[in-house]
Amino acid sequence: MRWGLAGTLLAAALAAGLGGCSTVGYYAQAVNGHMDLMQRARPVPEVIADPATPEPLRERLVLSQRMRDFAVAELKLPEGPSYRRYADLGRNAVVWNVVAAPELALTLKTWCFPVVGCVGYRGYYSQARADALAAELRAQGYEVMVYCVPAYSTLGKLEWMGGDPLLNTFVNGSEADLARLIFHELTHQVVYVDDDTTFNESYATAVERIGGRLWMERFSTPEARDADAQRQRRSRAFREFTLRWRGELEALYRSAQPIEAKRVAKAALMQRMRADYEAVKANPTSPLAGFAGYDGWFARANNASFAVMGAYNDFVPGFERLFEQAGRDFGRFHDEVRALAPLPRAERRARVGAPP
Repeated sequence: MRWGLAGTLLAAALAAGLGGCSTVGYYAQAVNGHMDLMQRARPVPEVIADPATPEPLRERLVLSQRMRDFAVAELKLPEGPSYRRYADLGRNAVVWNVVAAPELALTLKTWCFPVVGCVGYRGYYSQARADALAAELRAQGYEVMVYCVPAYSTLGKLEWMGGDPLLNTFVNGSEADLARLIFHELTHQVVYVDDDTTFNESYATAVERIGGRLWMERFSTPEARDADAQRQRRSRAFREFTLRWRGELEALYRSAQPIEAKRVAKAALMQRMRADYEAVKANPTSPLAGFAGYDGWFARANNASFAVMGAYNDFVPGFERLFEQAGRDFGRFHDEVRALAPLPRAERRARVGAPP
């Protein structure tokens, strides 16, 4: 889960006029955090021309502008000021998201806001504040995950303020990851459906994957393509593995067993999952052989971490099919998604082959 929409809370706060005693503090931190980010942002050409800019950063910014142009010309994503400026925040995350799920369900707790509707996370510009909310939710019986977010989208609502800048929190990642992130976040400016996080994120994830493959095929070096292909094989193996175990958890939670029996079965299932993961890593033919990059995720895995994965992946195959049906034409594809947005939730999801 590399990015999020926490910054849209600035638009929500402006729309709401910071009303409501219980939400004033939360909206205020969103406004202050985003305004600090915007004040740090400088036009990319200015940063590139600055003699004090380190050469690796200069090269990355030049590359990012080629990706930005590609997004408009080839992926039919919006032109505008987003990703034409750069800000160094002096930290490794722009926000920290908090997600929570009940003890015996994989349904994310949601929070509702003006403009963006209801979303399955709450974002903070301070890790301490995110951790404090996490502690409150755990005390209420939720299973919780706090994760770093390197970028977010303001959904095109704040282009008049300069849009979404490039950030030090993600610009130095791999070439493929940088391209995918830019494509993902710009997709949120094309279509965003209130109260349907999984639809929104799966659509953006489909565009990032298709667009990322095109970028790497056309412009990257063979070495970079090979390295990214290995990362993608690991990522697919991780998704397939965790989706299988998520399915087992869902079946358990839907069963008619008494609550205490479910708790016992859940603990045993999680123990088997972790043992299975170690066996997969020990298998020399597995893409995950000897790879420790997911160890932390499995050590902390709970209902919240399984639930948030679904938001970014569940409907992706349906959107990829829709892209093929559109003749691999991005303009037609985006139009098809726009046509789905106003449909009732069940009908919209059925069109991308997903449960309501």
